Amino acid sequence: MQAVLAVLALGLVWAPAALPATAGQITHLSGTLSAKRADGSSKLLSIKSEVAEGDTLSTEAETYARVKFADGGEVVLRPGTQLKIESYAYNAAKPESDNVVMSMFKGGLRAVTGLIGKRNREKVSFQTETATIGIRGTHFGALLCQNDCGGVPTTGGSPPPNGLHVDVTNGAISMSNPAGTVQINAGQFGFVPNANTPPVIVPPQQGIQVTMPNSIAQNKGSGKGVGKSGDAECKM
Repeated sequence: MQAVLAVLALGLVWAPAALPATAGQITHLSGTLSAKRADGSSKLLSIKSEVAEGDTLSTEAETYARVKFADGGEVVLRPGTQLKIESYAYNAAKPESDNVVMSMFKGGLRAVTGLIGKRNREKVSFQTETATIGIRGTHFGALLCQNDCGGVPTTGGSPPPNGLHVDVTNGAISMSNPAGTVQINAGQFGFVPNANTPPVIVPPQQGIQVTMPNSIAQNKGSGKGVGKSGDAECKM
């Protein structure tokens, strides 16, 4: 009997931990994309690779990547972006369990709302060091400049100021930090330089729009473009 108990105990000790549930899949990729898992391991991803809650996705130079999530939502990452899937819970039959939280540490992205954002928009948020973006059934772009936006075109020719730049194609978003909150609707642009300054709407001529290659994502709208929207294909 003691031997049986010892074997059972050993089995409990060595039982593998449950793997994080799949959150989405890479559908388009040009370049090098890696994921740091919740357990600390890292992996290079390819088209059809799965991503999970806890993953931090990182795109290298010249890399664009598109992720489609289980609820139909999509995120397109531009080069030099780090995005962590902090939380992702979706069950088509249980709306009360919905929860999506993503943290963008650097770089830029475009995001399109999935079913979670349509039925529980308060359960979806994108976090940065300067502000949190809440969605309203949305297609939007976000660019976080940290002395690394020298190649981004602007009306005046100088690089965009450091901070979080956003543009909205459809729907609306809210930008919030301890200093204030502003709602940005379709066709508008927003900016917040740091966590201690209220987010504001900026004139279109000062707005920064995050664009992606046509082979990765199709975007429409006015404003200055970030990316290579004129390219037929991305570099591999």
